[in-house]
Amino acid sequence: MRTELLYRPSFAVARVQLAPNETVRAEAGAMLSKSSNVSIETSATGGLMKSLKRGILGGESFFMNTFRAGSGGGEVLFAPNLPGDVVNVEIGNANLLVNSGSFLAAELGVNVDTKFRGGSGFFATSSFFMLLLSGQGTAILSAYGAMHEIDLAAGERYTIDSGHVIAFDEHMPHEIKRVGGLKSTFLSGEGIVIDVEGPGKVLVQTRSQQAFLSWLVPQIPSRG
Repeated sequence: MRTELLYRPSFAVARVQLAPNETVRAEAGAMLSKSSNVSIETSATGGLMKSLKRGILGGESFFMNTFRAGSGGGEVLFAPNLPGDVVNVEIGNANLLVNSGSFLAAELGVNVDTKFRGGSGFFATSSFFMLLLSGQGTAILSAYGAMHEIDLAAGERYTIDSGHVIAFDEHMPHEIKRVGGLKSTFLSGEGIVIDVEGPGKVLVQTRSQQAFLSWLVPQIPSRG
């Protein structure tokens, strides 16, 4: 599988070139276009329970699409729902925690599962379930807006708004917490953050879906 990233960084598209009979797996609705000799199979990948976890808890689609090239090879173009950047990441040396909505596609050697990552009581909501990518191969992740990489040294800590986190290595210590007390959490506009400790890299997006919806919903006219 060879991936070419087009139209970065604002309206990125991933063009995946497949060798004969090679396959790639993608989130439902991620396909932009494909060559005619590439077939599509839709299934609950990983079995019923894993698919339920990914769909109900991880915020992803219950079903995933598998694209298989014919004897002459083929190509598939993938694009995220929101405008922004796309990046390739290699899975193998370390498992990767990915925020809901940022997974676009991956080779079949990459396993996609769901993990609960912190929060208790009032803060134990589905937003703290992240996808866990393991196995071996290339995964394609997307960002809403531009993608920013933070490289942390050993012992260095960094605080990131939960709506801006894309991914970080599973081995990196991290903590889900609120900003200050309850008043700050609900009135500051910052809400929930993730403290991440190095060594390792963190991918963040420069825009937040939650922030966009918070602005958009009040603008929608209501009946009556």
